[in-house]
Amino acid sequence: MDSKQGSGIRDQGSKASKQGSGVRGLRGLKDRVQGFEGSSGVRLAPVVNVIDKFAEKKICVIGDIIADVYIFGKPYRLSREAPVVVVKYEGQKIFPGSAGNTINNLLALGARVFPLGLIGNDSLGNKLFEYFLQHKTIDPTGLVRYKGNTTTKTRILAGDTHTSKQQVIRIDRESDTPVPQSAKKSLQKKLEELAPEMDAFIVSDYGHGTVDSNVIQYMKGLAKEKIVVGDSRYSLKNLKGFTMITPNESEAYALANLSESCSIGDVGGKIIEFMDLTALLVTRGNQGMSLFLKTGEVFHIPISGTDDVTDVTGAGDTVCAALTLSLASGTDFYHASCIANYAAGVVVMKRGTSTVSPEELKKAMEHYGTGH
Repeated sequence: MDSKQGSGIRDQGSKASKQGSGVRGLRGLKDRVQGFEGSSGVRLAPVVNVIDKFAEKKICVIGDIIADVYIFGKPYRLSREAPVVVVKYEGQKIFPGSAGNTINNLLALGARVFPLGLIGNDSLGNKLFEYFLQHKTIDPTGLVRYKGNTTTKTRILAGDTHTSKQQVIRIDRESDTPVPQSAKKSLQKKLEELAPEMDAFIVSDYGHGTVDSNVIQYMKGLAKEKIVVGDSRYSLKNLKGFTMITPNESEAYALANLSESCSIGDVGGKIIEFMDLTALLVTRGNQGMSLFLKTGEVFHIPISGTDDVTDVTGAGDTVCAALTLSLASGTDFYHASCIANYAAGVVVMKRGTSTVSPEELKKAMEHYGTGH
């Protein structure tokens, strides 16, 4: 493996000690990671130990929870009706998607999760609710049910018995019933009740209406004292004043209103200034990640592992979850970003909406962080 494709810690670690936590008004968030880099490799133990603290942390996620439906089949003949392949149904699985995937990743990493979201009272909504109830470290009281259909993304995956199945088509179904104001008020009330006890917050906005102006204004106030990480598919500008946001590269260029001829450095510098952020993490596919701090420091973190990616579905949710949980566990922005980078490196090698366990994360850090 090319050393440039490692986690980026070997290349950027020497700058980390200068960084500090940089969180506006957060007295408890300090750089507790010492001796991370070394001349003969990376001394990972202190950072790996951060993962052991994940189970102690209370993370609140507020956002759009949808159902990711995967239908698996085997192509076996051409249709007589049209020039298309007929796929024989073999089975299906349902997973939480969008903000639900962020919640699922936090649960997989061992956190105590307090989700705030709206779920339809249809059969798919029931299955999502049952899915979450399998976990002992979730508080489901913030999952508000309402009369309507659960927003769904259905992916058809086809392939032979002994081959990896590939996505053929995706069908999206959005709820045609407006969310009642009473449901939104219940969500806001629950948010205000939970806020004092939480270690960090994630706002996961996929444009389905859960994250409204009232939620955003409340989170901006919380960001003055607590960690608030934002991720929004269509409305990143609304997240001004948050602790941190995590757009992908195309979203970052659009937010900065700059053409692709501009450097990522120009993009990050402009965003962190006009968005009034403490930190900005831009995910860049096979180019890794770029971290920008309000202090003016910039860290470019190459990908973890190889660039032979299996599936990027939901990887941004994994990054947001691992990043926030690491910050809540006491590490700084740079090392939290590196941990998130490792987590993403694990999930992109899995099919579909996936998660990473603490054991998998530690194994990836130990493998790629020591030059193997």
